[in-house]
Amino acid sequence: MPEMTTGQAIKEALSLCLDSNETTFMAGEDIGVYGGAFGVTDGLLEKYGEERIKDTPISEDVIAGLAVGAAITGSKPIVEMQFSDFIVNAMDPIVNQAAKLHFMYGGAVNVPMIVRGASGAGTGAAAQHSQSLESWFCHVPGLKVVTPSNPQNAYDLLLASFVDPNPIIFMEHKLIYKLKSDVNLGPMPNDSSALGKSKVVKDGSDITIASYSNMINTVVNATKDESLREYSIEVIDLLTLSPLDSEKVIESVEKTKKLLVCQEAPASSSIGSTLISEVVSSRAFKELTQAPEILAGLHSPMPSAKHLETTVIPQEEDVIKKIKEMMSSSE
Repeated sequence: MPEMTTGQAIKEALSLCLDSNETTFMAGEDIGVYGGAFGVTDGLLEKYGEERIKDTPISEDVIAGLAVGAAITGSKPIVEMQFSDFIVNAMDPIVNQAAKLHFMYGGAVNVPMIVRGASGAGTGAAAQHSQSLESWFCHVPGLKVVTPSNPQNAYDLLLASFVDPNPIIFMEHKLIYKLKSDVNLGPMPNDSSALGKSKVVKDGSDITIASYSNMINTVVNATKDESLREYSIEVIDLLTLSPLDSEKVIESVEKTKKLLVCQEAPASSSIGSTLISEVVSSRAFKELTQAPEILAGLHSPMPSAKHLETTVIPQEEDVIKKIKEMMSSSE
């Protein structure tokens, strides 16, 4: 298996998508000559040409509208929002058109499009380029929301998204682009069954921690701290936020009796609050020995200064502290 970064793995998946379907094209700002704001699409213009790798004007509304029109007329477009924050400018075609046309036309129309966006903070890009808006789209029926966390699952989930007949919001955290690992460059899957499934990335019996996107990497690193050696910690990567695989978390909580959800986004009306609601409404409620908790980003616009940015976003030391608090309160 070749070793590659997440950005390179995504490009490999994009190439396979383009190779497997002649109607597929990509569109977005600076994805061609410039190779994308984070270098993910570098070289694709030379390989596939301007008809399939389309540099667009700075108009997210047009980019998303182009994708909707192409998708309902037989294509499988993949469009990029240079920063996921800019998806705000394309809410009408995504939320009012892409998400609803299959329903409004009685199933006669599908909208198989992928909207990629660089999400999250940690690069000093400040308030308008560092948001975690994934919960917005989980609120919209008709959209699927996918949040990879490393090179392998970014590759696999992008291919699964490509064969899915629904519009997909594919959130790529900026800090995962340079993560490197061995990647199995498997073939195009026959179906999208990989979507809607979370994964246990670390087995444990004392506490369940559920997370997603780059925060799962922060959590896993935190659990390796020597001060947590006495605790058996189970870690679950949610991977797909809509549909949300709460069942795997429920099964884990039945075993561990404790739940902590970690996320970069603020807690209010978030993935974490939804997951906790589903757990306490389930059969796992009677197994809980204490109230589930959520460790989330502060309810604040993202500052650009590094020391302020790391204050807003939960860090490894915050995860370690929260685990100790939860474990000590049950002793």
